[in-house]
Amino acid sequence: MTLQAPPNRLNSDGKIRHIGVEIEFAGLPPRDTALVVRDLFGGELNVVSPHRLLVENTRWGVFGIELDTQYAHPDQALLDEHRDSDSEWQRHQQQRRVEFHQKTRELIGDMVAGFVPTELVCPPVPWNELEDLDAIFQALRDQGAKGTDASLLYGFGLHLNIEVECTSASYLLAMMRAYLLLAHWLRDEIKVDITREMLPHANPFPKEYALKLLDSRYAPDLDTFIDDYLVHNATRNRELDLLPLFAHLRPDHPHELLHTKLIKPRPTFHYRLPNAQLSQPGWGAVAEWNRWAEVEKLAADSVALRARCDEYIAEHSRPLLTRLKDKLMKLVRRR
Repeated sequence: MTLQAPPNRLNSDGKIRHIGVEIEFAGLPPRDTALVVRDLFGGELNVVSPHRLLVENTRWGVFGIELDTQYAHPDQALLDEHRDSDSEWQRHQQQRRVEFHQKTRELIGDMVAGFVPTELVCPPVPWNELEDLDAIFQALRDQGAKGTDASLLYGFGLHLNIEVECTSASYLLAMMRAYLLLAHWLRDEIKVDITREMLPHANPFPKEYALKLLDSRYAPDLDTFIDDYLVHNATRNRELDLLPLFAHLRPDHPHELLHTKLIKPRPTFHYRLPNAQLSQPGWGAVAEWNRWAEVEKLAADSVALRARCDEYIAEHSRPLLTRLKDKLMKLVRRR
C-alpha cells in the first residue's frame, strides 16, 4: 500500500509533521509485546511494573506497552507518598503498604490479562516513516495478537495522534469541516465494528454541532472555536477528539475536562475511529493514515470545501419527511 502525502507536510516551524500511533489488542501480554518491539526496532527494555513496560532508545523514542486498566498498575501517588518527618516505624509501615499494594496490583493484572487488552503506544513518527513502523503490525500478527474482529467482545481501536500543521482558528475550522463532511464515508470505508459502534469510545459528532460549523457564516476566533466545541462535545469519546489539542493550546482554560488525568496536552488531532484490524494481512497505520489524508486534502481545497458545506446545509435544511422520501426513492431506483 502506497503511503499518501498530505497537502501540508510540515508544521508551523518548518519541520516534518509526526504521527503517534496507539493500538489495542488481545492474545499477547505486555512483556511479550515489548520483546517483539525491541527485537524489531532495537532499544532497551525497562520493566516499570509487571504489566507496564517501556522500550527506550529506539530510532523514534520510547514505546509504551501495558495492560489497558489502571487497576493492574501501582498507584504512583501511593508509591511517592512519604514525609521527611516520618519516624523509622512509620517508614517501615509505609514500605509494607507499598509492597502489599504492588503485589495486589500485579495479581489483579494476572487475573484480567485474558480479558483486558494490551495497549501499545508508539512514539511520534515522521509521517513519511509510517511504512517502517507498519512492520510492527505483521510482527504482532505473527505472535498471535488478536484485533477487533476476532471476537464480539473486542471493541479494540487504533488511534492516530496527528500533528497539526498550525494552530490558527481558520485551519482548525477547515479541518473540522472536512472531517464532518467525510465522517460518514470514513465509517463506511473502515466498516466500524459493531461492538465499537455500541461502545461510547468513538461517537459521532451531534448534527446540531455539524450544522453550526458548516454554516458559511460561522467564523470564530480560536477561543470561540474551543468554547463552542466544549459546549457540544463535553466528552473524550468523539471519533475525532480535540481535547488534547485544546489542553495544549489553552492550559489555563477553566473547563474541568481539559484538566483530567486522561487528557494529555499535545498539538495533535486525536483520531479514534479506526478498528484494530490485525486479522487483515497488510493492514496497519498506513491504511488508516491514507483514509485520513482525504480529510486533509478536502480541508486544503477551499473551493471544494465551501461547495460541500453548502450542499450539506441545503440538504439538512429540508424537511425530514422530504429527505426520507428521497432516500427511499433512490433505494427503489437502485433495485
